[in-house]
Amino acid sequence: MRDAVHRHLGKVVAGTAIAVASTAAMVAITLPGSAGADETGGGRAGSQSTQQAGQGRDEGQEQGAAVAPGVVEQAPAEGEKGRGSDPLTGDEIERVEQIAVSRQMFNASEDVGGERGPQRLTVDLAEPEADETDATNAPRRADVTFYDYRDDTLVTRTVDLDAGKVVRTTEQQGVQPPPSRAESIEAANLLIGDPLGAGLKADYQDATGKELTSPDQLKLSGGVYRATPGAQPAALDTCGEHRCVRLFLKVKNGPWIDTRSLVIDLSARKVAELDR
Repeated sequence: MRDAVHRHLGKVVAGTAIAVASTAAMVAITLPGSAGADETGGGRAGSQSTQQAGQGRDEGQEQGAAVAPGVVEQAPAEGEKGRGSDPLTGDEIERVEQIAVSRQMFNASEDVGGERGPQRLTVDLAEPEADETDATNAPRRADVTFYDYRDDTLVTRTVDLDAGKVVRTTEQQGVQPPPSRAESIEAANLLIGDPLGAGLKADYQDATGKELTSPDQLKLSGGVYRATPGAQPAALDTCGEHRCVRLFLKVKNGPWIDTRSLVIDLSARKVAELDR
């Protein structure tokens, strides 16, 4: 790995998508410019926001400490409200997130760190129904997407903001939106702690003179990895059913470090290297 990495250390990377030659499909891989590595955010399956997220939109650019596990609380007061197709306000986002996670769902699901509660991916304003397109008083709804690591299920819950309740729930397996900020942080944690991360840590040491111990020393971006049977180690054959990611890592205020040959299976909490 270090030989591959050293070919990229110090290289100025343009802010355009990089085509990755691979035997498996990876969703939404982009490398931002030298200003930093914005992480992809997850979106509702098939929605426009998912595509935008796959192109580098981040719900939080700076990668910090792992997000603490959430708790189920009573939905807050309505607070500031938008109208019609206005973007969701901060108050609305907070409210729909809490409405969407019932206590039963919280207790029966797991997040990326193995804690109780599903892993939140995105909150988006829902598209109007077909018969509501031209309505002036159409209900204002939001789609909240979660990933349940207990059984690798993508859950989308639609919340009616006026009624304050969940009106629709869909569950899908084998659907893998781009990783969220928390998932990229956890993937980096697993990589740093794995023997296959030794080259990454050595190259970070070469670039900075310091030891790499935490994801917050890096800028992260990444994409979902899907397996092609027979084209990678058997350990990665379940990627697509499992939630697997590859990371692009950049030293803060420094060079990129190439780790594209390494895949982190977040569901199994394992790291594997692609066949060359």
